Amino acid sequence: MEGFRDNASAHRYELDAPEGMSFANYRDIASVRVILHVETPAEARGRGYAQKLMDAIVAEARERGHLLRASCSYAVAYFRRHPATQDVQA
Repeated sequence: MEGFRDNASAHRYELDAPEGMSFANYRDIASVRVILHVETPAEARGRGYAQKLMDAIVAEARERGHLLRASCSYAVAYFRRHPATQDVQA
């Protein structure tokens, strides 16, 4: 996805948008990548950027064989709304 990247040095995924950057902080614990916090700038909220970010995170996890665990409320809700992501959930 264009504008998406894993900023490994900052331990976060980032998604660029005209209104600002959305991000998801993470921590690797054993073989699981825990999503700690997802945030979208106030001026970009309600436009689907957080979902696009999570969609890209799930796609990358599938490509790399990573397992994900949600720790923040947005990521928990995302996984509940998208049962097809169970294959990447720890």
